[in-house]
Amino acid sequence: MTWASLKVSQQPVVIGFDLDMTLLDTRPGIAAAYRALTARTGVHVDADLAVSRLGPPLRTELSEWFPPESVEEAVRMYRLLYEEHAITPAVPLPGALVALAAVRAAGGRIVVITSKLGRLASLHLAHLDIPVDEVHGDVFAAEKASVLRSIGATAYVGDHVADMQAGVLAGVPVLGVTTGPCSAADLQAAGASLVGPDLHAFPAFLRGVISVGRPGSDD
Repeated sequence: MTWASLKVSQQPVVIGFDLDMTLLDTRPGIAAAYRALTARTGVHVDADLAVSRLGPPLRTELSEWFPPESVEEAVRMYRLLYEEHAITPAVPLPGALVALAAVRAAGGRIVVITSKLGRLASLHLAHLDIPVDEVHGDVFAAEKASVLRSIGATAYVGDHVADMQAGVLAGVPVLGVTTGPCSAADLQAAGASLVGPDLHAFPAFLRGVISVGRPGSDD
């Protein structure tokens, strides 16, 4: 996807952000929640492996460890344990607060769009005193694209190839960051408009997005 091919509206700026490993490093707490789940159920979950591939829905990961008839109960139990073990250890990733401040400086809206349950995502944001305008949870890949279209998103930011695909499906520019499980090459191949090592790349990305299509712009 090239910058020139993107149809960027001159409507108010609305930026969608993924949560895990895009805005926040949630790995330590998630690993703790998985270990607590193992202790509670007796079913071994390799917590270190699980947190190395964050992005897809929880059921996808738990299906690797639990038999099909036990997955829904594992999901329920994990989410109860999550509140106890996973909220407080999370921290903003490099550049995250700078990125959010850049959206506010542009007069824009911040929307978190994540595969995590929305209630749990909101608990993370409240704990870290990070104000956002909307949270859309329990969505992945094409579902994220639907949310992006519904909110009139200007752009999306994520760390997973499915996030890049969501941006492509929604027809908006998408910034990929390599703070998650996917390489720069994988993110580019999936349709990233720009890839950076972390969210310090976001302010320049936002300036480029805003400038596309403006009269007299060379972008």
